[in-house]
Amino acid sequence: MNSLFLRLFFTSLLLITANAWALDKPLLMDGKRTLFKRVLSIPEARLYSQPDGQSSSEDVIPFSVFYVYQQQGNWLKIGHDSFGKTSGWISEDQTIVWNQALTVSFKDPQDTQRVLMFGEKSSLQKMVDENDQEAYASLYQKLVNDEHVENNPVIAIQPEAHVDIHNNFYLVPIKQHEDVYLGNEQARLLQIASVPLSDGKVQVQVPEVEVTPSVDQQGQETVVETAPRQYRSGIHFVIDSTVSMGPYIDRTREAVRKVYGSITRQGLDNQVNFGLTAFRDNVEQVPELDYLTRTFVNLEQGADSAEFFSRVNTLEPSSVSSRDYREDAYAGIKAAIENTNWENFDARYVVLITDAGPRESHDSLGSTRLSAKALQQLAYDKGISIWVLHLRFDSPAADHDRAEKLYKKISLYPGIGDFYYGVELGKVDEFGNVLEVLANQITQQVLATINGVLPIPIPGLPEQETAPEPEPQSQPVATPQPKTEKAEETQLASLQTRVAKLGNALRMRYLQKEAGEPLPKVFDAWMVDRDFNDPLKSLVDVRVLLTRDQLSDLKSVMQQVLELAEEGVLTPSGFLNDLKSLAASVSRDPASVAGNISIEDGNLADLGYMREYIDDLPYTGEVMNLSLASWEEWSAKEQIEFMHRLESKINYYQALHDHTDLWVTPGGGPVNGNSMFPVVLDLLP
Repeated sequence: MNSLFLRLFFTSLLLITANAWALDKPLLMDGKRTLFKRVLSIPEARLYSQPDGQSSSEDVIPFSVFYVYQQQGNWLKIGHDSFGKTSGWISEDQTIVWNQALTVSFKDPQDTQRVLMFGEKSSLQKMVDENDQEAYASLYQKLVNDEHVENNPVIAIQPEAHVDIHNNFYLVPIKQHEDVYLGNEQARLLQIASVPLSDGKVQVQVPEVEVTPSVDQQGQETVVETAPRQYRSGIHFVIDSTVSMGPYIDRTREAVRKVYGSITRQGLDNQVNFGLTAFRDNVEQVPELDYLTRTFVNLEQGADSAEFFSRVNTLEPSSVSSRDYREDAYAGIKAAIENTNWENFDARYVVLITDAGPRESHDSLGSTRLSAKALQQLAYDKGISIWVLHLRFDSPAADHDRAEKLYKKISLYPGIGDFYYGVELGKVDEFGNVLEVLANQITQQVLATINGVLPIPIPGLPEQETAPEPEPQSQPVATPQPKTEKAEETQLASLQTRVAKLGNALRMRYLQKEAGEPLPKVFDAWMVDRDFNDPLKSLVDVRVLLTRDQLSDLKSVMQQVLELAEEGVLTPSGFLNDLKSLAASVSRDPASVAGNISIEDGNLADLGYMREYIDDLPYTGEVMNLSLASWEEWSAKEQIEFMHRLESKINYYQALHDHTDLWVTPGGGPVNGNSMFPVVLDLLP
């Protein structure tokens, strides 16, 4: 009797607990099994303790993301996370329903058109359907010049100053999307909502001295003038310290010494800081190399020239050669990105100096397992631009053409171009002069900002496309020909122009941030995601707002796919069957996978690998679109290249997950599984 009673008691307790737990979970989106309902708050929204509009209330930060726990009529009970902690009640008409985590970030308008946002779809649709470039160009020019437009169809325009989503997180949610063509190029019409950008020109002002009230010992309020935070640049050198680099290490020290002298003369101490990390190569293969990467001086230590040189003077090239001509440059760059405190620097530069090509993601001797694209994106996520000074010695074994393609890809800065400079024949003097010119150019940008000189437009260069993935070396490499003095000057002038454009963009961001922005308007609008007159140029980055838990889930599933693919190179038929079995185990609905899904006609998405948080996106990735039938038709080389790209994405997910400074936690607080980051679509599977 007692046993029966205890069983009934615990069964009831479990049911009560389960029901209570269920009540503490947000509501699910219609038709979804794992995705919770989320809304965005609009400006001037208020949060109430009860669903009545009369109880105690507080302001809500505009564009905050909330989970919906309950709905009573027009009232929503909301919370910042999905762990059961609710914040209060909000009127439904003070929110924007966000059924998918698709958002856009606007590109820096340094070399692209500013985005026009139309109040009605029909106005934009007509221009697109007729490919009326003349009408669009005329409208655009009038609006950017603040001219009156009769019956203006545009309700907002992207500001002149760039709003960096990494430093100033914002949301521009996509409500609808539609495929269209601009001329012969595919584009998309996007309906966006609640745009947190000014609908006119940004009034950029040089930050003034802040006036801060304080209380003295007698309790009297006094006024204390506090100087504004001044513009700072951080330049972190990443130097190849293998046996051939001795003269360039010395010349780098000489160049930095000259720049320090200029900094001191102009009173810019602690405004331009230098750091230095050295790299070599795989020490397991060649232990005598001593280290893979070593940071000799960080940016804060590099505020003082004496401190910088006392540490850097101990840097010497290795006494032994590495395994082959390639070195692990990516390891040095990654160390500079991850081991440097960039928080207090407005302009962030990593300058790679090397005479060797890098080890790509698939190189067995490489340590990062990241591709050039993934490493470039990681740097860009952190607001860092990568520059490369490539010493091209006259050696057939060097494979300089391959190295140049990869270094141009890794140094690409969206909207501006790459920051690559090739020094033919490894000329020490040319290298040193270039380094001095660029470092002094950065110093002058800092000085101009501090002195209140506003950025001025720089004559533009067309955006440079990334080089295609290089093929494995199978053909003899032509011996590089020496450049003429005129060619060297042209290359440097071109690089200087891009440096000026980047400096302008960074200075505008700083000034805008310090000046502050008014509260934006709330509206729905339609835009096209590409430059109307040059459809090859994208005006926005389409991103997916993922939680940290979702990114971990994605990484885990893709890792399992990769492991099966590695086995499947040898046994393709077994790979396909293993994929189906894995899909059944990772799917939230295994029964749907166990059905009659055709191996021949299906793809990974069909098998259930498409997670709900990346489902229904207007852009599709190569992994999820992988045709299972085509896998068997691919050569072993094609299969291996696919796996290399997948592995690089997986490693990027891990690196992004570990960079806690990039994640935004709704409602504030420490980083957790519900913290968010807008991941670029290009790096989703």
